[in-house]
Amino acid sequence: MDIFSHGLWAGAGAKAVNLKLNFWLAFFWGVFPDLFAFAIPFVWVITNLILGNLTPADLPRPEESEPPSQNTLWIFRLASSLYNLSHSLVVFFLIFGIVFIIFKRPFWEMSGWLLHILFDIPTHSYRFFPTPFLWPLSGFKLDGFSWAHPWFIALNYGTLLIVYWFLRKRS
Repeated sequence: MDIFSHGLWAGAGAKAVNLKLNFWLAFFWGVFPDLFAFAIPFVWVITNLILGNLTPADLPRPEESEPPSQNTLWIFRLASSLYNLSHSLVVFFLIFGIVFIIFKRPFWEMSGWLLHILFDIPTHSYRFFPTPFLWPLSGFKLDGFSWAHPWFIALNYGTLLIVYWFLRKRS
């Protein structure tokens, strides 16, 4: 699913279950896995394109991005490794547990991260960043459908509009 949708779903989830949860923190945690995986590579690529150190031909096509080969630029291999970390249920529950121990209470806004992973499992195919939700315990990934299909984007944002309309009516 696209990063903005993840934030909107996380924010909606926070508001739907508890009006006291912070919408913007939930939104942040909803986009966190993709920010973690792609922010540094994105800045590196844009900078190197601007400086002329990289051309669009040097960039892998979406279907060539997963799994990254040894011929792939190091920055794309880094993105893949960071993606494994940020899209793992194992890593999420470990971090959530550590935060729980430190603060002696659950930080429920972090559930946006969990929701992100759960949404990505069926909405990513083997062709483009399938979700490594059991990493590092297993390399198993589901071959879902692409969230980039126009029908899914329309359904997703249409559903978000309806959900936010109901949330607004409720408050």
